[in-house]
Amino acid sequence: MQTFTEWIAWLGGLIWGPWLVVFFVGVGVYYTIGTGFLQIRKFPFIWKQTFGRAHLKESEIPGEGTLTPRQAVSTALASTIGVGNIVGTTTALAMGGPGAIFWMWASALFGMCTKYAEIVLSIAFREKKEDGTFTGGPAWYMKRGLKSPILATIFSLCVALGCLGGNMVQANSISESIKDIAGISPVAIGIVLLLLVAVVSLGGIKMLGKITEVLVPFMAILYLIGGLIVIIVNFGHVPEAFRSIFSSAFSSTSAGGGIAGFAVMEAIRYGVARGLYSNEAGQGTAPIAHATAKTDHPARQGLWGVMEVFVSTFGVCTITALAVLTTGVMSSDSSPAVLASLAFGSVFPALKYIVTVSLVLFAFSTIIALSFYGETLFKYVAGEKWGPLYRYSFLPFTFIGAVGGLQMVWGIIDILIGIGVIPNLIALVLLSPVVFKLTKQFFAEEGQPVLVRASSPPHD
Repeated sequence: MQTFTEWIAWLGGLIWGPWLVVFFVGVGVYYTIGTGFLQIRKFPFIWKQTFGRAHLKESEIPGEGTLTPRQAVSTALASTIGVGNIVGTTTALAMGGPGAIFWMWASALFGMCTKYAEIVLSIAFREKKEDGTFTGGPAWYMKRGLKSPILATIFSLCVALGCLGGNMVQANSISESIKDIAGISPVAIGIVLLLLVAVVSLGGIKMLGKITEVLVPFMAILYLIGGLIVIIVNFGHVPEAFRSIFSSAFSSTSAGGGIAGFAVMEAIRYGVARGLYSNEAGQGTAPIAHATAKTDHPARQGLWGVMEVFVSTFGVCTITALAVLTTGVMSSDSSPAVLASLAFGSVFPALKYIVTVSLVLFAFSTIIALSFYGETLFKYVAGEKWGPLYRYSFLPFTFIGAVGGLQMVWGIIDILIGIGVIPNLIALVLLSPVVFKLTKQFFAEEGQPVLVRASSPPHD
């Protein structure tokens, strides 16, 4: 068993090695250059087209779709804003030093265009089902755009199975958080969590959209307010926090004050890797939710991808990092998992409960989003009528994760997700002419000139 565990760890390290991280970032750089730095030059316009239109009623939104753009992005953010934004950020700090945050920002800057491209393709190649609802995502643009059902099947199987494991990880985070603060049995937590997930997942995509539309803004605002309070109280240390982020990004820091020394390569490795984990740019999951959105043009919905990464990394992750750096808890020997709680609690003891509540809400929202993603991909492979089989199979994994079972599954899931995202990155590169064509078309219609590559339109 020990040998098998070691082999799983070795294979996971091989798949998620530097080459895959470079591939992720490279795709983002390619799209950033190809769209003329869209995420920077058009940021005010993007803001107006997303959050500036979030108040619109469904009847006021042009185009076809199952969910409103706001519901679609809330569902996508339900998985994007998760435990990784808190624990992932503190892990990057602990393992890569303050400089890791700079490289997290850098990867997110390019990741904005990667996620934009994923969503544009998902809308362009989505399908309308017999019941009038829409479905789509990477599997669909691989099948209809690349004409490669093999890649689509590999992606779908790997990510659908990966969602089961992600479910367990998030359920375990909820269980541990509640057990630490309230002393409730993991079994009891698992049962309640299973029932809550069942109510949402069995209600279908409409129920999911309504729940996330309320839950996601609430949990994000709650955490951001708590973090801002911590930063304001320690505002005098903010300049030093930024100085350490930028200086450590390009030069090694020596050990001292209870903090281990950090090398530049460690900062890059952990910053980029954790940044990708937190905003999911290139992983192909969020576009599944966006493919259901009511919109009149693929690029219009794609703009939400830019804002998704902005909120996730430049918002939640940055607040976490500054809270930790300005309070000085980095000098402790505490686990990265509790650094955010220590930072919040150092200002007002009651604030540490905001971290706990946020972790629970972040994890729960991720679980219900993963249920939808996994079922959608399972339907792609097995057929529409078999969808309920995945839905019902998903629930026991929620309970198993809550009680802490099957620890070795984590490594296997990392491998599955790693294998699954490779076809998505390949598809993003090969279908880039479609994205560039639709981008140019959209901005021309909006009277917003933008420099993009010429290409041919999407086709069936």
